[in-house]
Amino acid sequence: MKTITIRSQNITDWDSLHTVFAEAFNFPEYYGRNMDAWIDCIDEFTDETTVINMGDCRELRKKAPEIITAILECSAFINYRRLNTGSSTFLIVSIL
Repeated sequence: MKTITIRSQNITDWDSLHTVFAEAFNFPEYYGRNMDAWIDCIDEFTDETTVINMGDCRELRKKAPEIITAILECSAFINYRRLNTGSSTFLIVSIL
């Protein structure tokens, strides 16, 4: 199992969300910087059980709760899609 630490204090809007995740996960240059592309890249470039450690998200939750919701929903969708194809789930999101 690997852990990817995301510095949630560096996420202030959608653009910074995509920058922070692209750097942390080494997304390719062609990353589309939207949540559909986020789902595809997380799924494609993560080949083992992975914990996304977002740390203390209280500030982000106050400023942009829709971003936290999107991360959680998209992560759940990745696990759901993998289960439906006979694969095991592999994505865990940890937030405070």
